[in-house]
Order: sequence, then C-alpha cells, then structure tokens
Amino acid sequence: MAATATRGDPRRVYDERIAARRTTAARQQRFQAIAGNARVIVVVLSGLLLWIVLATESVSGWWLLLPLVLFLGLSVWFARIVRLLRCSQRAIAFYERGVARIEDRWSGGGEPGLRFLNPEHPYAADLDLFGPGSLFELLCIARTGTGQETLANWLLAAASAEDVPARQAAVAELGPLLDLREDLALVAGTSSGVDLRGLVTWGEAEPVFRFRRRRPIGIALVLVTVATLVGLLTLTTGVAPFAIAAILQLAFAAALRKRVHAVLLPIEKRARELALFAGILARFEAEQFMSPLLRRLREALDANGQPPSYRMAELGGLIDLLNARRNLFFAPLTPILLWSTHSAFAIEAWRRRSGPAIGRWLHTVGELEALCALAAYHFEHPADPFPEIIAGGAQVDGEGLGHPLLPATRCVRNDVHLGDDVRLLVVSGSNMSGKSTLLRTLGVNVVLALAGAPVRAHRLRLSLLRLGATLRIQDSLQAGKSRFYAEITRIRQLVDLANGAPPLLFLLDELLHGTNSHDRRLGASAIVRDLVQRGAIGLITTHDLALADIVAELGGKAANVHFEDTFENGAIAFDYRMRPGVVQKSNALALMRAVGIEV
Repeated sequence: MAATATRGDPRRVYDERIAARRTTAARQQRFQAIAGNARVIVVVLSGLLLWIVLATESVSGWWLLLPLVLFLGLSVWFARIVRLLRCSQRAIAFYERGVARIEDRWSGGGEPGLRFLNPEHPYAADLDLFGPGSLFELLCIARTGTGQETLANWLLAAASAEDVPARQAAVAELGPLLDLREDLALVAGTSSGVDLRGLVTWGEAEPVFRFRRRRPIGIALVLVTVATLVGLLTLTTGVAPFAIAAILQLAFAAALRKRVHAVLLPIEKRARELALFAGILARFEAEQFMSPLLRRLREALDANGQPPSYRMAELGGLIDLLNARRNLFFAPLTPILLWSTHSAFAIEAWRRRSGPAIGRWLHTVGELEALCALAAYHFEHPADPFPEIIAGGAQVDGEGLGHPLLPATRCVRNDVHLGDDVRLLVVSGSNMSGKSTLLRTLGVNVVLALAGAPVRAHRLRLSLLRLGATLRIQDSLQAGKSRFYAEITRIRQLVDLANGAPPLLFLLDELLHGTNSHDRRLGASAIVRDLVQRGAIGLITTHDLALADIVAELGGKAANVHFEDTFENGAIAFDYRMRPGVVQKSNALALMRAVGIEV
C-alpha cells in the first residue's frame, strides 16, 4: 500500500503514533493472553476427553479430533497475534528513536558506521562523519548494508551539480511519507546493516549446471525409484528393481555432488536475508513517486513479467523447500526424492533467469534507503532549509550556520561569507572559544548540502566544492609519523585537490602549530597564499596572533575574525559569537590559575 503524506510538528506526530501503537500493542497483549489461556484449557479438556474415551465405551475416539482442531486453530491465532505484537513493539521503538533524535538524545543509540572511516580521507575524521555521536549515526536509518554504504558514500564525496537538486526534490517528497519509513523498519525488524552483497556475487556467478539432459534424467530416476518402492511395499515387485533404481540414483547424485554443493552452500543459509530484501523491494514497489529521481529509481525495479519482490520471494521459497530436508519426519524421504539435487536444479534455474539482476535491484534499494535517511532528517528538522547550489567559482554564503550534532539549546549560530571578495578568514581567539567548532560547523553543513540534504542554517548558498580539513590530525606510533609530518602530508593532499575542479574549501585548524613560530609564520603564509592562488577558499584558526598578518599579504582577499570570552569570579564564559578583527586577549594564564597552577 502506498504511503500517505504526514505533515505537522514532528514531535507531536511521533507522540501520537507512539500512543496509537501502544494502544494496539496493549490490545494484542490481551488477545495473546486469551489465546494462550484458551490453549491451556483445550489441552486440559483434551486430557479429560482422552480419559473418558479410554475409560468408557460411551464416547467415540473421533471426538478427540475436535480439541486437536481447536488447538491447531488457537496456535495459528496465537502465532499471528505474537507476530502483530512484535510489529507494534518495533513501531514504538522506531518512533521513540525519532523522538530521541528530535530531543538530541540520539548519540550512542544508532549505527556509527565506523567501517566507513578512512584515516586518509581529507575530512571524514575531522568532521565527525562516522563513529559514536557522528553525523552518520544521526542520519542513518538504512537497514541494508548497501543502503548504509550509499549514505556513507554521499557524505564522503560531493554529488554533481545535477544530482544535488535531484536528491533535494526526492528528499522533499519522501519527507512526509512516514508510513513508508515505518513499514521499512517493520520489514527489517531488528536487522541493521544486513550485507546482501554476497547475493550479488552469487547471482552473477557462472552457471554450474546445464539442464538439457541432467534434469530430465533426475526426474525420471525419482519416478522410477518411487514406483519400485511402492511395488516393493505392496508386494507386487521384488527387491531387485528397487535396489537397481536406488543404486542408479546414488550414482547420479554422487556424480553431481560437487556441483550441487557449489550451488547450495553460498545460498542455503540466506533465507532470512532474502525475506528482508523481498520485503523491502515489495514496499518500494507499492509506491508511485513524482520527483524525477524517485521515478527513475522506481522504474529500475520494474521488470518484464514478475516484479523483483516476487522473484526474491520465489528464491526464498526454494530455499525453504531445500531446508525441509532437515525436518525430522521428512528427512528419511529426501534421498529417495533426490531432494538436494533437484533443489539445486531449481535454484540454479532461478539464478540463470534472475540472478544477474540482483545487483541492479540492490543498488536501487541502496539509493532509496539513503534518500529515506535524508528524508527522515528533513521531516524531523523542518526548520532546516535546503541550500541553493549556484554556478561559478568557489563561494559559500551562509547565514545562521549551526552545528547539527550540537543540541539545539547549546547551538550558537554564526554567518560565514566566502567568495570572490574574501577568500580566506583567519580565525583567532582563546582556548575553547569556538574556533574549531566554527570550522566543523561550516564543513558539516557543506557535506550535508552537497549530499542533497537540508542544512542547519537560516540560509545557505554555495557552489560545488571539494572539501579538506586538518582538525583531527594526530601522530602515529605505528606509522612512525609525528603530528607535524601527518599535518603537512594532509596539506600536500589538499594542495593536490586544489588543482582540480570543483574548487577546494579548506578548513585548517591551528596551522603548523607543531613547529617553531618562525617556521610556522613563513610556512603558514606560503600555504594559504598558494591555496588561494589556486582558486580555493577557506578558514584557518590560530592562537598565534602573528599569523593574523597574513590578511595584509593577501591584498584584501582575506579578513580577520575572532571569538571572545570573559573571566569573572574564577569562571570563564563564552558566547561563541564570531566578531570582526583580531582577538585582543588570551585566557591561557587564567585557565591555568583556575585549575590550580601557579603562574
């Protein structure tokens, strides 16, 4: 069923849905108790009826079928209630996580995505894209590993000038479709990051069987063996025909054993993953979208004949039939029926017909899940606007920029303007005054903007940009690198990025602070001058006020800004407001005295 659009205050909407799902769950718990008690009563009555049947001759044993039928019916009802109750509980948990995100209580409760963190990436670690309390954890509601990987890739690399507005339109359409996101969560259950890439590899593998002769031979052998067994049991034939047929069957199965295993081993334990994938496919297939990107992705799921969800469910059914060989009562019959061999034939036939399409279906689902993740953020933060992507040279024009990972009650917003007139901001200020947070605020919002997501700002206009930062540069004992060497290595990487298109936005924190003041002054000046000459724009922070002189060297292409603090009654207070000019005071000595160091 297609999702209906839900609008309004997200917290109110979530609270209403939590209350409704709790009411439903309470009713289902009552039904569960009724069904459970009824089963106990039926068992007791069955025992009493059995005693009557055995102790007297007045009651026919056929009456025992009545409690058996009642027990089976109650068991089916009980199982259905349990399934529905679990869905209600998962829905409650889904909306409670949404409330936690709205209330800034989400950190540590989601998927951190640490597997996507590459220390060599030019900004991933610097901007807290992955890990506990990261941007990825805030955004990610994708259930498949492919969906999570797609979202991570969007954060790690800017989209094209055509893709950003296309994603924005898709996210805007998906935002109100709360039923869709709830249904996807219910389909996935507690699963997160399910890796379905093995299915793609399996589906694209070369065929193992040629069916033209082997499959008819296998069917004929089963029919002959069953016929001779029936003849043996009914005493119409001797043992010899059955023995010959069984020997031929064993020889046939032995000849194909390696190939059968090659087909079954990669797939036989994936029934749960297939059910998840089929459920997600079916839910997306039920939607009809309006935005061009969503329409294209939806059309990618259409195929001639049966829809992808049906095909995946069909494969899941074949695996369920294969696993029936483990049933205690059915297992003795499987050798006679060549169960594993014929299951391999059926599964291989499915792979030849549909296997190569699994990769395309999974890629489409990954994109749809990533868009749903951005749409959830859009719905839960209605005040965050979509940025405007403009053509031309490097430019960032942001008003009221805030950091999306900071609680709204503690998030102080600032304006940042970079472009043709001012290409560099030199940010000075005392310890803990907000310099590094400003760089991260700008960087994270640029990442969101170029992924197609809303941004934490009053307004943001920017061109397509590459991004690079030195906010979390560390030394490495294992690699034998000092902090200074690691920093200049990263700067070399940023210089290379500045040579290409789109232009670079650099965020350099305490530039070259690992060397002496003389070398730092000359090196920093050369670095920023070179980056600006290559068409880059950016910010650098510094405690060394001598670096503020770089502004004069760039001939009006740079500006000094600063953060201030106040120290009263032994306590330091910050307002985190960016002001023009160079900071005029430091709090280092006051901080040392505040912690008991005599200076």
